[in-house]
Amino acid sequence: MAMLLSEIQWSDPVLPASPDAKWEAELKRRGAQVLEVDRRVASLPWLREAAYHATNYMPAAVPERLHRMGSMVTAQENACRYCYGANRAFMKVLGYRESFIQQVERDVLLAELDEKQRAYIAFCRRLARSKPRPAAADRAALLASGYTPAQVGEIAFAISFGCFYNRVSTLMACPPEQKFERMAAGPMRWVIAIAMRLMKKPDAPAQALPDAAALTGGPFGAVLGPLAGLRAAGIMKAALDGAFESGELSRTAKVLMFAVVGRTLGCPHCQAEAIRLLESEGLGRDEIDNALGTLHSPRLPQREDGLLSWARDTVYYEPSSIQQKTRALGAELGPAALLEAIGVAALANGTVRLAMLLE
Repeated sequence: MAMLLSEIQWSDPVLPASPDAKWEAELKRRGAQVLEVDRRVASLPWLREAAYHATNYMPAAVPERLHRMGSMVTAQENACRYCYGANRAFMKVLGYRESFIQQVERDVLLAELDEKQRAYIAFCRRLARSKPRPAAADRAALLASGYTPAQVGEIAFAISFGCFYNRVSTLMACPPEQKFERMAAGPMRWVIAIAMRLMKKPDAPAQALPDAAALTGGPFGAVLGPLAGLRAAGIMKAALDGAFESGELSRTAKVLMFAVVGRTLGCPHCQAEAIRLLESEGLGRDEIDNALGTLHSPRLPQREDGLLSWARDTVYYEPSSIQQKTRALGAELGPAALLEAIGVAALANGTVRLAMLLE
């Protein structure tokens, strides 16, 4: 069974807060809270936008209450103290009883949920855990339970993007939102609920949905095909394009990190795309195979030499251990490059999980 909140060990922050007044003003303009994660990713534009969407995404095809329950289950499976605590608190604000939350945490058969809702929770756990990663039969089971293809796509996105955000929070050992957790546990939760409804705005600046060619044209674009027609597609595409356009790490290192995560999770689609991208960078198949086998590549600058073994360790981890490894990696990379490494590794984990829709 996944760990309970009190069982998760958590270290001191790996990266310090680096507030950006303009970005915080923009978050408030959008009706969003400024969270501890926001203060630590503000210097990297693609990552701060992705982090914003991870916490403010409003599902179009899935009920918000079910969406929030899935977010808590995902954070629990990924042992993210930060996200687990925040999502648990959000459930209280939404009116869930403590006894019900504890039943969800312990994966008890919930009489209050119907068969369709229980199928949703089970799928969330399997995708977040990915031991092994869900495949075609799991998607078919959701469809057989009464979910539409669009709903299945949005569910897979929400859990996969949740896994991304869980890793961002965990790898930097972001301090929990303890004030919010305390308030949500007391009578102030009703005040918070009212304030949230009054502040609620669309979770993104208005954007046109990318057409099919634009959606699937960039790095790992094929993974986004099943999201066509959902705002989730544009969010995921912006994160992928931004990650590969940013320059704190070499592009070769980023693609190799995706390849390592794809191999660890057994995703043939992401491995094939990574090989294609690496070949376009001038690497031969022998070089690629050697890099994935040894987790080292002479193509990488010396300071990036530890990225591949670390990226593999971000797939399955114990929080305090991976935080210690991340701190050691930061001593080699420096704060700016470490922040991007955290974002890329987290995004690779989310992307590979989302690719189960291609199975």
